[in-house]
Amino acid sequence: MKTNPINLLCIALTVVMTSWSNNSVAQNSKSNETYEGIEFKMAIVKEPVIPNNTVNIKDFGAVNGGYVLNTKAFADAIDAVSKKGGGKVIIPPGIWLTGPIILKSNLELHAQTGALIKFSTDKSLYPIIQTSFEGLNTWRCISPIYGKNLENVAFTGKGVWDGSGEVWRQVKKSKVTENQWKKFVASGGVVNAAKTSWYPSETFMKASEGADQNVRLDLKTKEDFEAIHDFLRPVLVSIQNSKRVLFDGPVFQNSPAWNIHPLMIEDLIIRNVSVRNPWFSQNGDGLDVESCKNVLVENSTFDVGDDAICIKSGKDKDGRDRGVPCENIIIRNNIVYHGHGGVTVGSEMSSGVKNMHVSNCSFMGTDVGLRFKSNRGRGGVVENIFISDIFMTDIPSQAISFDLYYGGKSIAETLAEGGNKVSSKIVPVDEKTPQFKNISIKNITIAGAYQAVFLQGLPEMNLENIEISNLTAKAEKGFSIIDANKIKLSNIKLNIKEDKVFDIHNGKNVSLKNVEFNSTSPKAVSINGAASEKIELTSSSNFDFSKKTIIGDTVPKGAVKL
Repeated sequence: MKTNPINLLCIALTVVMTSWSNNSVAQNSKSNETYEGIEFKMAIVKEPVIPNNTVNIKDFGAVNGGYVLNTKAFADAIDAVSKKGGGKVIIPPGIWLTGPIILKSNLELHAQTGALIKFSTDKSLYPIIQTSFEGLNTWRCISPIYGKNLENVAFTGKGVWDGSGEVWRQVKKSKVTENQWKKFVASGGVVNAAKTSWYPSETFMKASEGADQNVRLDLKTKEDFEAIHDFLRPVLVSIQNSKRVLFDGPVFQNSPAWNIHPLMIEDLIIRNVSVRNPWFSQNGDGLDVESCKNVLVENSTFDVGDDAICIKSGKDKDGRDRGVPCENIIIRNNIVYHGHGGVTVGSEMSSGVKNMHVSNCSFMGTDVGLRFKSNRGRGGVVENIFISDIFMTDIPSQAISFDLYYGGKSIAETLAEGGNKVSSKIVPVDEKTPQFKNISIKNITIAGAYQAVFLQGLPEMNLENIEISNLTAKAEKGFSIIDANKIKLSNIKLNIKEDKVFDIHNGKNVSLKNVEFNSTSPKAVSINGAASEKIELTSSSNFDFSKKTIIGDTVPKGAVKL
């Protein structure tokens, strides 16, 4: 019997529509407008597709109120939709106390408005696992929200996820009020001999003394790490080696360490979220995107205790051995209220970072605005970074900072100790040498900062090919340019408190064009360093560099053109 072609078409359409009706994108897809004007080619970030199955945690015995542990109810709800091929788990309004939540593929956790998911303060509920932290392979307590080797995971709704970080963190006395300090001391725990830091326990304090940036490199076995369990505070959300992960809508707050840590994710979207940590929280990062590919971070707010939006790719040999760069990243339309850095790259960048677009972001009171950091030993290449339309106010240290001598301290701490030092020591270039190059920064407004721009590379590996244009800044200090090659500054207007506006040391192929500042000092521009070459300062009809520049004795003859 012959089949009518029209009937065949109808059958095919019915199959397609039925298939679509049984699955849904976790949120509405954006049009291709998202990718218009992006300076590099990247694929459209794929969103998770979640089957249309729905359960409610109340149907599995969850009890509202914050006094009954609902770990089993969450697990049973997740298992129920997983057995159907996946779906949405609804968390209704209420206070839901729970232990760790283990994610599965094809899962959407939908926290409705009024829902507060509060993770238990009982640390025994968080066993240690092998994971990555601070870019190194190590052991840490399992995260309150944890998943690995997954596909299609989404966090939606307007609810709040709270990590109960107050029982995990060290607190520095200098970062809290007197009343806050008294409350911490009265709550238990221990205070160090110098009376400068409070720790949740004696174990935590002793373990921290032997740590290298929160990681104990000297310990080898699981038993070794078990002995310092209290010190191994987790990130709030850890999702690793997965595909199509979405955060859209909720609040993530009060983490023991970093808030959201996507590691080796392909197709990652962070949209319309609010990320909060107390500003005094040690290592209280907002978002740490590590070794991910095809990333969108937009329309979100951050108010945290460390770097707000941080791009990473592993640290030192562990990072280089991983060999997975962070690449194809769009960051835009975000607000940062507090943090060590508004948008940060590094210092763990040993697998490299490439193809990153940052635009239309506001930083209000962040310690640093745009922060790039690394050190000898890291290796890795950071390249093809495009930043535009950034608005900063009340930046207490450097609005734009490139520091290749990062040693784990905040810039505020570094400045308090006398600031960055200029080093002439050259070490051989090898796989451990970090490199930052091909970076464009334009349309920048800085309304109040300690320093407008700080650029410092290494003598053996200069910062290379950095262009800054259309920048307006009011600050105490102007520009520092140290061990940098191919630096182009154009259309720069500066209102600087200090007489010295530009301090250039061992600059090569440095160009200043259409640059104006308020200083009338004959030493407003200072050029030094025996490695200086091809520095060109272009005067205009109303601005004469020759009357405001001093050239040091070590600068080779003819290296500076006025």
